[in-house]
Amino acid sequence: MATIDDFDKLDIRVGVITGVDDFPQARKPSYKLTINFGPEIGIKHSSAQLVKHYKKEELVGRKVMGVVNFPQRQIGPFMSESLTLGVPDEEHECILIVPDKDDAIIGGKLY
Repeated sequence: MATIDDFDKLDIRVGVITGVDDFPQARKPSYKLTINFGPEIGIKHSSAQLVKHYKKEELVGRKVMGVVNFPQRQIGPFMSESLTLGVPDEEHECILIVPDKDDAIIGGKLY
C-alpha cells in the first residue's frame, strides 16, 4: 500500500505545451511534446499517445499535468524527460488530465 510519504516523492506540476511534433518512430501513434514547467523546472520533453483525441494545433498552449522527477526514458530515438498525465477512454486511448481553471500557475505543484 502506498503512503503519503510515497506520494510526496512525486513532483507533479502544471505545464504548458509549447511545441508538438509527430513521432512516426513510436510503436503506437504519438506526439513529441515540448512542455514549459515554469522557471523552477524549465522545459521538458515528453512522448504522449494523444493522436486519437487531439490535433497538434489544439495542444499548443494547453495546460497539462506532468511528473517532472522521474528518470529520463528512452522511447525509440526520443528521450522523454517527463510523464504527461492522462486517463483512458473506453478504447484505452489517452485523455489528458488538465487543470480546470486557467488561473493554474505554470510550474504549480500538485498537492
